[in-house]
Amino acid sequence: MSKVTGNAVDFPVLSRVFEFVKPYKKTFAITLFLTIALAFLSPLRPWLIQYTFDHHIASGDAQSLLYMTLLMVILLFAEAILNFYYIYLANWLGQVVIRDLRVKLYSHINQFRLKYFDHTPIGTLVTRVISDMETIADIFSEGLLVIIGDVLKLIVVIGVMFWVDYRLALISLSTIPLLLFSTWLFKNAIKSSFQEVRNEVAKLNAFLQEHITGMNVVQIFNREDEEMDRFKKINARHRDANIDSVWYYSIFLPVVEVLSAVSIGLLVWWGAKGVIRDQVTLGNLVAFILYIHMLFRPIRELADRFNTLQMGMVSSERVFKVMDTVSVIDNTGKQNMDAMKGEIKFEDVWFAYNDEDWVLKGISFSVKPGETMALVGETGSGKSSIISLLSRFYEYNKGKITIDGIDIRDYELNELRKNIAVVLQDVFLFSDTIANNISMKNEAVTKEQIRKASIAVGADEFISSLPGNYDYNVMERGAMLSVGQRQLISFIRAYIYNPKILVLDEATSSIDTESEFLIQKAMNKLTENRTSIVIAHRLATVQKADKIIVLDKGEILEMGTHQQLLKNNGHYKTLFELQFKNSKEYTLM
Repeated sequence: MSKVTGNAVDFPVLSRVFEFVKPYKKTFAITLFLTIALAFLSPLRPWLIQYTFDHHIASGDAQSLLYMTLLMVILLFAEAILNFYYIYLANWLGQVVIRDLRVKLYSHINQFRLKYFDHTPIGTLVTRVISDMETIADIFSEGLLVIIGDVLKLIVVIGVMFWVDYRLALISLSTIPLLLFSTWLFKNAIKSSFQEVRNEVAKLNAFLQEHITGMNVVQIFNREDEEMDRFKKINARHRDANIDSVWYYSIFLPVVEVLSAVSIGLLVWWGAKGVIRDQVTLGNLVAFILYIHMLFRPIRELADRFNTLQMGMVSSERVFKVMDTVSVIDNTGKQNMDAMKGEIKFEDVWFAYNDEDWVLKGISFSVKPGETMALVGETGSGKSSIISLLSRFYEYNKGKITIDGIDIRDYELNELRKNIAVVLQDVFLFSDTIANNISMKNEAVTKEQIRKASIAVGADEFISSLPGNYDYNVMERGAMLSVGQRQLISFIRAYIYNPKILVLDEATSSIDTESEFLIQKAMNKLTENRTSIVIAHRLATVQKADKIIVLDKGEILEMGTHQQLLKNNGHYKTLFELQFKNSKEYTLM
């Protein structure tokens, strides 16, 4: 994997970026041609002005002066048209490259196993997919091609200057060494300043995202003033970082203007004496003043160009680091699940999120087709880990997991997950309509199917009462719905896909009694002739399960039906008595 070298051009990284240019090599070639053409066209106007002064103005040839003026206007328009196409194509190229690169990066992230997201901040990945991509686009619009054009223009202009009059050229270029030294100092200073600005922007974004999301907590605990003070400090550091960059510019730009004025002053002083002595033509003197302006502008901007290019290199390296990360679930299975019955079997399964810090220790159980199995136990006992392994969100370390006697790794991954529906406790809804959140924008799912599923679950009444019914926008994370309503939407989402295996992970723990009644009613229908795994802290929801497994610290303590486990006088009975000893439900058991 390529590393950041600290140089403006990191060729290994740049070569990888240009892999994405290959489909658009004709456009790139045209853009490069326009860059070269503009570099050679620019010095033509001063030369034409010089020629006009020396041959037509000096001789008083008004007719020829008119023709030369028209020629310069035509050249100006031609240059403007070429410049338009150059700017458009360079920016177009940058955008299509980052579009393709962004699609490939997101596709790669989409395949990451959940373990990767456990250790990587989401904000970091968002930055890679969005902000860093925009910086890569600048390589084409403001970086490499512009640098090539500016350097080539400098070479052409200096060459023309020496060809016209080497003495005027030497006088004009006398301040260039000092300008180059100033540019080098500025480039290093502004590079450090830009990096500091980016760091402070990242901190500011992180603070805002976190505190706006958690604003209710801030207000509940009356921490508005304290958090405002923290924000002011972060904002002040961001301001100071930007002021540093402004300070460098406020020094560098006047220095460039002074050196440019000194060059012109020296040129006029020496050149005027040459004109008086007939050693220099007036046209040459005017042309060289224009040449000086052509030299100083690109030299002044080169520092920014190189920093832009370097930032693009750094962003490219960050993006490729994510793309080079090998953290995907192997999808080498070929087996389809068309005739799947839903028999699940765990055989001595061991699993750890990190090294050998075992979360599951020798788990073995089986679930027959159509059975409902419940997993109970304290938080951290390994319940959710079992269902994560079943859907291959994580890979187990030892043992074997089979469905219908076939190792789950032998099933095609998408086929496997398509047949296992999971309803989680923490429901995630997208900022979209209820219908789209249920169908997940699957065009094969009709609104009629969505409505029938909602009626079956018992959620149609509350959905129909909302403005827009099924087209009601639930906003970010379903903020416009109650916890119970979000859970019902999630249940419909699982129901509509008619899975072979249903997993309910604490699906009823955060909802009110009325919503729980609706879900329990729908569950009875949904679990008919379908293998189901139910995880619950509330034992009232699992008493009718065909099999209950009691977990503790990643091990199976007990296994059996509700009645069998009560007779065992073990851990399950203790949990049951703690939950129901004072309730009416307990007295009726």
